[in-house]
Amino acid sequence: MNRKTRYFMLGSFTVLIVGLCAGLVAYYGGLPAGLTAKQAGPAELAYVPPGAVVVAYADIHSVMTSELRRRLKDVMPAGEEKGQEELKTKTGIDLEKDIDHVVACMVPRETSATETENGDSGFVAFRGRFDEGRLEALAREHGAEVGEYKGKRLISIADREKEAEHEGHGIARTMVLAFVEPGLVMFGDRRAVTLAIDAQTSGQNVRSNAELMRHVKDIEGQANAWAVGRFDVLASRANLPEGMSSQIPAIRWFSAAGRVNGGLAGIVKAEARDEEAAKNLRDVANGFLALAKMQAGSRPEFQSAMQSLTLGGTGKTVELSFSVPVELLDAIKAARELKIAP
Repeated sequence: MNRKTRYFMLGSFTVLIVGLCAGLVAYYGGLPAGLTAKQAGPAELAYVPPGAVVVAYADIHSVMTSELRRRLKDVMPAGEEKGQEELKTKTGIDLEKDIDHVVACMVPRETSATETENGDSGFVAFRGRFDEGRLEALAREHGAEVGEYKGKRLISIADREKEAEHEGHGIARTMVLAFVEPGLVMFGDRRAVTLAIDAQTSGQNVRSNAELMRHVKDIEGQANAWAVGRFDVLASRANLPEGMSSQIPAIRWFSAAGRVNGGLAGIVKAEARDEEAAKNLRDVANGFLALAKMQAGSRPEFQSAMQSLTLGGTGKTVELSFSVPVELLDAIKAARELKIAP
């Protein structure tokens, strides 16, 4: 046996041993989670910057084709179909067929910047089928300029109202439509869109935010629409009156998830700073629930939905779950028709 043959036999034997070991591990205890586990959240999270404080997702296709949406069309004011047709005429996008899902996020302003210099920003990413040429032509009609950033095509248009509002400061928020990859279009202000492209190209994205991803993993399997975010950051930007803001329990994280099909089922969660804050929040929520259920007593069509409201949670977590049956829409429609009947 020559040297090459010995090396070949040794290499084959090593591969065989590694394969057998992997098989035994998989058989008895499973492979390590990192090798087989699916990453939480949609693939578009690769574009969400690590500093994002709110992330949201919606499966547009399943929502638009749901029985609930069909029933909603019967009770909504006239004009929705007209607006949908206008969107299709101008952009070529059929909401019911061309958009699969959307991912949105909010990125806070830099701590060293003032609100005027660099406010909070964000974007919405649309996954689906688009006529890029048609969208570009429409944007050009409204004064857009075409450029590139790290190989991605950007169509940008300045917000002239914002520019006029800050006249003398030389500031105008520029909105950008970006074709970041086939079948993925992103819309938002320039700062957020460029941060998104940076996040995807560098691999430094929101998936590195373990705390946020923990909340995403906790709710995404329950819903075809969800949102996760830092409540304390949002509250600090809401400019609430001092008396009101002091009454809000110390909530750090919130998450909301809904499943739209024949009806709507959902859950809203809040993670407080500590167990005492969570207890205070439950007390406040219980008061509102009692009032709401009392008010619904005179409206039979709302009673089933109100009775489905359930408050729970342990430790630092507060949870409110609800269910809206599709029959509720039928009841609302019947009540409305009864009122307008001569």
